[in-house]
Amino acid sequence: MSTTVVGVDLGGTSIKAGLVDSQKGLLRSVSKPTEALEGPDHVLDRVAQAVLELNPEQQYSGVGIGSPGSVNLARTTVTSPPNFPGWRTQNLSEALRQRLGRDIPILVENDANVAALGSAHFGAGRPYDDFIMVTLGTGVGGAIIVGNKIFRGSTGGAGEIGHMSIDYEGPVARSGVAGAIEAYLGQRFLSRHARDRLIGRPPSLIHELAGDDLRELTPELLYEAAIQGDNAAADIFKWAGHKLGCVLGSAVNLLDIRKIIIGGGQSAAGDLILEPARRSLKQCVTPGLTEGVEIIREMRGNDIAQLGAARLVFDELL
Repeated sequence: MSTTVVGVDLGGTSIKAGLVDSQKGLLRSVSKPTEALEGPDHVLDRVAQAVLELNPEQQYSGVGIGSPGSVNLARTTVTSPPNFPGWRTQNLSEALRQRLGRDIPILVENDANVAALGSAHFGAGRPYDDFIMVTLGTGVGGAIIVGNKIFRGSTGGAGEIGHMSIDYEGPVARSGVAGAIEAYLGQRFLSRHARDRLIGRPPSLIHELAGDDLRELTPELLYEAAIQGDNAAADIFKWAGHKLGCVLGSAVNLLDIRKIIIGGGQSAAGDLILEPARRSLKQCVTPGLTEGVEIIREMRGNDIAQLGAARLVFDELL
């Protein structure tokens, strides 16, 4: 018999909620702006509104939430999620239970972890028992799957690949870690670096797309220019891919996990960023661990986080 639950992807820009059937997968979803600047209570109200809008009859058996920030082992509270002003430690599970007025399982997990769980059961990770997941978006998220389950560490915070450093004298990420890979590949950092590198180069298509002094430059515009043959834009992705491969090599050396799945919005750049990452990855892995090393792109897009959040609840109910 099938079970229906709700999976929520809580992002700094938007809240996506999906109704997920244990046999049929994602049935339907809704999306609404997060309005994070309005504070924690307002955002939690928005989450409840998304769930109720998705299923007004409240015919679901639980809710799973993927959230940025550190999540405790009990999967109830999140601490200091980036891009959420005014948040310290919030018990998302209890707050949403009160707003929905239902005594059902409500589980919270780090957003990269739920993306990895979704990939393991519904996406590119299905063929593999063990893999490393990296999400490229506003920041750089990471997760570790072992035996088709999230490896959470001693407090629930394992897998923060975005905060691994490749240069202790490098640029400082939002976490305060110098040379963290997020300080190179996070959306704002990448746009800033690209502007610094391209502003003095001879004019090309990216200069036309991004306006005077490249003020409108984004990874999406870089991609658009690169696929139209702009070598200057393509070079930025080569630079970023090389950095990504370096940090992934360290992760493989540490964990002896050979499959790496890349998701998130910036993974849409595809081989522009993944091919240079594959080359530098193999250069950074010790020879004894190179066999079977592979980078795979997750193709399911934003759905994967909602599916992974739902899987948290399916596992709890089972």
